[in-house]
Amino acid sequence: MRPLTDTIPKPMIPVGSKPFLQHQIELLVRHGVADIVLLVAYLGGQIERFFGDGAQFGCRIAYSYEESPLGTGGALKNATPFLAPQFLLVNGDTYLDLPYDKMACDFAVANVCALIAAYRPNFRDGRLPADKVPCNLAVNMDGKVRIYRKKQPEGLTHVDAGVIALHKTILDRIPTGTVFSLEEQVFPQLIAEAQMYAWITPQPFYDMGSPEGLQALIEKFS
Repeated sequence: MRPLTDTIPKPMIPVGSKPFLQHQIELLVRHGVADIVLLVAYLGGQIERFFGDGAQFGCRIAYSYEESPLGTGGALKNATPFLAPQFLLVNGDTYLDLPYDKMACDFAVANVCALIAAYRPNFRDGRLPADKVPCNLAVNMDGKVRIYRKKQPEGLTHVDAGVIALHKTILDRIPTGTVFSLEEQVFPQLIAEAQMYAWITPQPFYDMGSPEGLQALIEKFS
């Protein structure tokens, strides 16, 4: 997203009259989310100066800073003091309009460590998604995730939609202060232990990490 991100962090890129992250926070608040922790690194001070403690947006916001990139797992481990026993982890550059309160309630009774929002693309011929979204999940009929794979989408059925509900106990699997990947190092463990299930949504997500995705979001909010 350069040159836009040379001077502002990606979540602060304007989408219409607001930064992208404001749209995302307002969506969460509409669905009953009251406490938000922002995991920030690159130019994170801009984010904190804009959103403050969250009061003007109807929520409470805390900030977990990385001094250097720690990966998706390391950044989450770094935020340990701020996290509730169960929490939703939302990508900072995707927009998914779903009932977050219902997903949280379903997770509370699911008795698993992870419940991932999974979108099933519109398959044109049984093999290739017509909407060109590459699959990275294989989900059984009972909802159990059996494969998470970022490459080689052949044989996979769903897409990680950018939201996952997690038990805080999964952080015990992540060393402190190290670069660590949730997707590549934690998810395989959870899948092997039958501790990751899918929360299926028909709602596709918007990824503002490319000019095309950003334009689609601008059109959505225009």
